[in-house]
Amino acid sequence: MTKKQMKLGAFFNLPGHHVASWRHPSSGADRTLDLDYLIELAQTAERGKFDMVFFADVFGQSILENSSSGLKLDPVIIISALAAVTKNIGLTATLTTTYNEPFHVARKFGAIDHLSKGRAAWNVVTSANDSESLLFGKEKHLQHALRYERAEEFVDVVKKLWFSIEDETLVIDKEQGRFLDIDKVHPVNHEGEWFKVQGTLDSPSTPQGHPVIVQAGSSEVGKELAAKTAEVIFTAWQTLEEAQTFYRDVKGRLAKYGRKPEDLKIMPGVFITVAKTEEEALAKQRQLNSRILPEVGLAYLSNFTNIDLSGYDVDAPLPEFSTIEDETNPRIRYNIIRDIAKRENLQTIREIYERIAGARGHREIVGTPEQIADQLEEWFLNEGADGFNIMPPTFPDGLNDIVELVIPELQRRGLFRTEYESDTLRGNLGLSVPVHPSKKTAQITGK
Repeated sequence: MTKKQMKLGAFFNLPGHHVASWRHPSSGADRTLDLDYLIELAQTAERGKFDMVFFADVFGQSILENSSSGLKLDPVIIISALAAVTKNIGLTATLTTTYNEPFHVARKFGAIDHLSKGRAAWNVVTSANDSESLLFGKEKHLQHALRYERAEEFVDVVKKLWFSIEDETLVIDKEQGRFLDIDKVHPVNHEGEWFKVQGTLDSPSTPQGHPVIVQAGSSEVGKELAAKTAEVIFTAWQTLEEAQTFYRDVKGRLAKYGRKPEDLKIMPGVFITVAKTEEEALAKQRQLNSRILPEVGLAYLSNFTNIDLSGYDVDAPLPEFSTIEDETNPRIRYNIIRDIAKRENLQTIREIYERIAGARGHREIVGTPEQIADQLEEWFLNEGADGFNIMPPTFPDGLNDIVELVIPELQRRGLFRTEYESDTLRGNLGLSVPVHPSKKTAQITGK
């Protein structure tokens, strides 16, 4: 019997996940807009047999002269380019449902899935940053609850569009002069609370049936949306007990949507600093933390707590904020950060921002390859995770360290692949190909 193996994403947050990564002497901070550099990183991740590269995205971040935050390229464009220079690794990009239209998203990711021969994934988000609204001419950001209502209908419409032209529609019979089987075209006629869409996509269903749907969200409505629509979910937890509670909760919701536990892969984020000795790994961690400028630390913590801390004394305690304007927002990341501070007795704002300077509330592991593999294995074998979204502190060195040190240790234990099983992301993740709705109807009616 083949041993169960974990799934791994390489989370590309350039120039690095650590807020001061750009100041590290080996950082590729001056190359983040360079396609050759992005290709180099993607091919490194593919050499490590990662299931996917993953690009997050957020708009409206403050541009500061002493911080790399707020500067990035459109990840959808990036994965389109990477499709041409990689062969097996999945290509995941974030695109918000709050400030886009379903047709645009369906068309872009459908095209990438075709061009990559079945390796595209869409990370569904609802725009947590209030400032995004101003970029789109909206005076006020939608409330958390309304954003998720819109997101649920948005995903539904996108899937209808992906299925609007079956993969078998193309006949291309040159002798008979018949290009399409028109019976396999299914125009969308959707009228809902948020969207009214009529027509079809202009390309057939993709090599994966449709691109893999990824979601990042741990609120109550986020978990429900994941149970209904997601095939991979990224989340953030600090302890095995918290991860197990989330894992069992979300997996337990799948049955009511006609889904099985294996239809959804839960992959918490893990920020990894690795070296051949524990002392060397801890020294790497201290070196990066020492490069955080106080004003950058305050801005960084403000971003992830949604609290303006500018001007606060970094050596004073983090103030308590009991109320916020959007009462529907559960403030998951703020609560995680607050709990870390209490559990680890972090007394000052400086101690807190240094603690989350790379992980942003995700789990952080510092140590040798064996120590890191031990902790990943514990979560994986005890219903804490189906795999992990790996967050290197710096690029390219942090990613190289993980590929050269951690991956071989996981492979030695039989916990991770040594070769890709499939040419598609869906195949490598062990996800089934979605059945076209018309074929489901045929099966039910016995046609």
